[in-house]
Amino acid sequence: MCLKGVKRMRKCALANLDKLFAAIAENADLYLPVNDENGAASYKKWEEGTEMSDALNTVKSPKDFFFPQSEDLMTFKTEGKNIEITDIREESKDFVVFGVRACDVRSFDILDRVFITDPQDSYYASKREKGVIVSMACTRPTETCFCAAFGIDAAAPKGDVTTWKTEADLYLQANTEKGEKLLAALEALTEEADCAAVEAQQAKTRAIMEKLPLAGLDTEQFGGGKTKEYFDAPEWKELSQSCLGCGTCTFVCPTCQCYDIKDFNTGRGVIRYRCWDSCMYSEFTRMAHGNNRNSQLERFRQRFMHKLVYYPENNDGIFGCVGCGRCLAKCPISMNIVKVMKTLGGKKDE
Repeated sequence: MCLKGVKRMRKCALANLDKLFAAIAENADLYLPVNDENGAASYKKWEEGTEMSDALNTVKSPKDFFFPQSEDLMTFKTEGKNIEITDIREESKDFVVFGVRACDVRSFDILDRVFITDPQDSYYASKREKGVIVSMACTRPTETCFCAAFGIDAAAPKGDVTTWKTEADLYLQANTEKGEKLLAALEALTEEADCAAVEAQQAKTRAIMEKLPLAGLDTEQFGGGKTKEYFDAPEWKELSQSCLGCGTCTFVCPTCQCYDIKDFNTGRGVIRYRCWDSCMYSEFTRMAHGNNRNSQLERFRQRFMHKLVYYPENNDGIFGCVGCGRCLAKCPISMNIVKVMKTLGGKKDE
C-alpha cells in the first residue's frame, strides 16, 4: 500500500498531462515548478505550453504562497486626531501548488504551528484555507538531501494529493477532503490504478536515500531540554567565525518565519506591510535600546538553536528543519545546519 489510509489511486498518462493541468486551471490558479534560462526552478503560474520542471527542488520554497516575501497589510489615513484604517487585502482565490516535495510539505506543518495557533495570523490562515497542495515523490534525491533525519519519507510525501511520476504515467492519490474534491473533478482524465508501479519507484528512491552521504545524520542529541547543554558550547565561536551574515540560508529556508513590519508614507497615506527578516542580520529585533544579539556569534547561535532546540522545545519535539538541503547548496561559505549538528555532536568533519 502506497500510503496509509489510501482512499483511491488514479493515474493519468503523461501524454495527457497538459489536459490535466488545464482542467485544474479551470477552477483555480495553478502553479508549477518551471525552469528558467539557467535551469533553476521556481514556481510559475500555469498557462498553455508551460513545461513542468523535473528539478529536485525549487530555489525558493513554496512557503511564499502562504507567507509572501512582502505583503501589504493595511493602510492608514490621518486627519487631525482621526485615524482611518483600511484592510486592503484581496480575498484569497482558490489555488493549487503542484509538484511540492516531501520536505516542503512538512514545512507547512511547522509554519502552521506558528501562524495558525492562537493568536491566529488571518493573512496566512486565509491562504492555507484556499490553497491545495499537490506533492510529488522524489526519484533522484541528491547528496544535499537529509530529510530522512527528520522522519520524512521522500518517496511518500503528504499533502492534499500525493503524486508519483513514472516514465509513462502520473499516479495520484487523495489524502484529504480537499484532495478528494480535486481528484473528483479530474475523474474524466484519470483512471483507476493499483500501487505496483508506485511501490517499485518508492523502493528505488528509499534505496538511494539510504546510500546518501547524510543518511546517518543523528538528531537524537538535539531537541527540547538541550538549551543549557549547547547554549554556551565553545564550538559556536569556531562555527560562526566565517559566517558572512548574508541571510541566504534564511531566504531559501522553507521553515524560517521571521518578519519585520514597516510603514511607508506614500504622501496620500501610510501603507503598513511586512517582509521577511532574518535572525542573521545585525538589525534584527532592534529596538530603542539596541539589539539583544550584538555579535555574529550570538546571531549565528540563535538560528541553529531555534531549529534544533527552541522550536522542538515548544512544539512536541518537532524540529524546525526539514532537511531540504537548500542551505547546503546556497551558503557562499559552505556553513550549514549539518556542520553545526556534527560539530556540536562531537562528529567534526575531517
